[in-house]
Amino acid sequence: MKIIDEGTGWIEVICGSMFSGKSEELIRRLRRAKIAKQKVQVFKPKIDDRYSQNHIVSHNDQRIESEPVGSAREILERLHPDTQVVGIDEAQFLGMELVDVCDRLANEGRRVIVAGLDQDYRGEPFEPIPQLLAIAEDITKTLAVCMVCGRPANKSQRLVESRERVLVGAEGAYEPRCRNCFVPPED
Repeated sequence: MKIIDEGTGWIEVICGSMFSGKSEELIRRLRRAKIAKQKVQVFKPKIDDRYSQNHIVSHNDQRIESEPVGSAREILERLHPDTQVVGIDEAQFLGMELVDVCDRLANEGRRVIVAGLDQDYRGEPFEPIPQLLAIAEDITKTLAVCMVCGRPANKSQRLVESRERVLVGAEGAYEPRCRNCFVPPED
């Protein structure tokens, strides 16, 4: 089903480190779409229940209602036929299947806005963000402030001991660091 004129769907990716304003920017864009009276649906992974189970919440406490999903495929199952704008937060927790889901939604004529970490705690690319960047029409890279020196930060320094790639956390578990102050874990 085509929601908008054929060929007008697209993918926007907002990426960066923790505490860089990704969710804040996602919320801003989704609110503007609602002001424009567009039909908006918002999703986030069930695993991310740090601040709320059914809201996307930024670190500065901006929030927007969302639907928790266990997989990227579940977005397609829950999508209303008249939805024009799809927002997805914490994309790195939804796996590679998200790439096909976003591509399909855009091909159906929908605006798809995705936010997520582009690097993991080791400073390595965090799938599926690199693959989404490759197919996106619009890319925004957000930067935080390095907690050591104050320079622009694009890394998420893990402060707690864990070798798990996915460790949902916020203040106290991670802090933003610049390239020079980031200390990759020893493997």
